[in-house]
Amino acid sequence: MRRTALILVLVSVALAALVAAGSWVGLASPPPVQLATRWVAITLLILYALLRRTLTTWLVVALALGATLGHDFPAFAVNLRLLAQIFLRLIKVIIAPLLFATLVSGIAGHADLKQVGRMGVKALVYFELVTTAALFIGLGAINLSRAGVGAQIGAVPAEHVSVEKMTASETVLHVFPENIAKSVAENQVLQVVVFSVIFGIALAMVKKEERRRPMLAFADSLAEVMFKFTNIVMLFAPLGVLGAIASTVGSTGIGILGNLARLLLTLYGALAVFLLIVLLPVAMLARVPIRRFVQAVAEPASIAFGTASSEAALPRAMEAMEALGVPRPIVAFVMPTGYSFNLDGSTLYLALASIFVAQAAGMHLSLGHQLYMMLVLMLTSKGVAGVSRASLVILFATAGTIGLPTEPIFILLGIDQLMDMGRTAVNVIGNCLATVVIARWEGEFGASQPSPAVLEGVNQ
Repeated sequence: MRRTALILVLVSVALAALVAAGSWVGLASPPPVQLATRWVAITLLILYALLRRTLTTWLVVALALGATLGHDFPAFAVNLRLLAQIFLRLIKVIIAPLLFATLVSGIAGHADLKQVGRMGVKALVYFELVTTAALFIGLGAINLSRAGVGAQIGAVPAEHVSVEKMTASETVLHVFPENIAKSVAENQVLQVVVFSVIFGIALAMVKKEERRRPMLAFADSLAEVMFKFTNIVMLFAPLGVLGAIASTVGSTGIGILGNLARLLLTLYGALAVFLLIVLLPVAMLARVPIRRFVQAVAEPASIAFGTASSEAALPRAMEAMEALGVPRPIVAFVMPTGYSFNLDGSTLYLALASIFVAQAAGMHLSLGHQLYMMLVLMLTSKGVAGVSRASLVILFATAGTIGLPTEPIFILLGIDQLMDMGRTAVNVIGNCLATVVIARWEGEFGASQPSPAVLEGVNQ
């Protein structure tokens, strides 16, 4: 069966490559032949998925099927966005109770609150170092490719983008919740984390065991139930990815040329460099089992890439890291915090996009001005929610502060979804690695066994 699956994949890839090669050398087949060849390749991939029957395989097939539907039947594909919206709504239902349960259980059930504080300091130091490296890789990449030079700036109505400008004091104030129900309803992840951390510390300080134990047992039980809930929702992930990819390709098209194509390639090249020269050495220094880590992160990264939403991948990423050997208290503390302070891909994109905007506007920036822009972005990128298009909104909000015109930013809207997929996947990979690194730093990697619900989820 494994040999048959391999043959199906090889034939499918060969057919797709044949069509692409013919187009590149000017020997393209008639449109009906190309259409038939693409769908034969997709059919073979579906047969392969039926043989393998793993969620990751179905996610890959959903990506290919969605792109093909979007290209061949754009009017129909745009309507499939409903599938992505349903999936994301189900995911958003999970986030707040899962974060609350795991954080409260992890903190209140921890024997040493001083260790929680120490772990927080280590995490913030690690986040700052890694995101700073991401900023400078993005800065170097766009200066090398000069993707924005000579761009034709189109006029796009300003009302297409909603921007909320906040002062430094308002940004800090925004971290703290005034109404936890409102924070949950608005998907303010960092506010939910702050509330859960304080609640967990307060519960840990309750001296009477008979009063502390019921709430701690409730948090433990809620965490297990939410992991089971996640396992059910994840069965619909391929449909969500299919809808997201199909609607994106159907509305924007695949054939992106000129400066936007160069920007897209620059971003993905910079993300690859970041993975290879920053995250890989960090993983090696921390003695992370590379092969097992790649296998564990493949599924949440695929979900993040397909949906362009870090939130969509958060529950599965937490399960995968716990199954890898990271204790639940560390996963529950580090990963949600990283979703606000360790968005490596989004930080890299902000550096790259800001210089692209300056190039597109014909601005010649000195090295000092570029470094100033990086300093501002280093601050404004903290606290960005792990949701779709958050980085673009931050870029609009800080353009005035760093002296950039807003008009060139609008040309990024056409391909922002395609860029968002790549940077979101790197966000998830970076946060998964952070949990393992902090666990190693604390000497607790592999010290506890994951729960049966978690193992069931990652093995389904």
